[in-house]
Amino acid sequence: MQRMGMMIGIRPEKIKEYKRLHADAWPGVLRQIADSNIRNFSIFLREPENVLFGYLEYHGDDFSADMARMADDPDTQEWWRLTDPCQEPLASRAPGEQWSFMEQVFFCD
Repeated sequence: MQRMGMMIGIRPEKIKEYKRLHADAWPGVLRQIADSNIRNFSIFLREPENVLFGYLEYHGDDFSADMARMADDPDTQEWWRLTDPCQEPLASRAPGEQWSFMEQVFFCD
């Protein structure tokens, strides 16, 4: 299992919409997350900085392949069509990233 953290900005005027969407996440999107070997997925909001922090645990063997399958899923594509305009990717993100992945520097269980 691999723990992963990621962050992205959120447009202040879209916070209410983003919360509303995630309060009633679509079953197909939730199913695709599970089918992509992701468990314990959480998104946190920090205001007034307007930053989202995501945490997930990846239980698969090929993260890139699982993310490619997720990106091919029609429900997920439609979900991202609604959620992506709420987000503001970080200027320092890697090429091709929406969310910016973070390095784990400490863990205590």
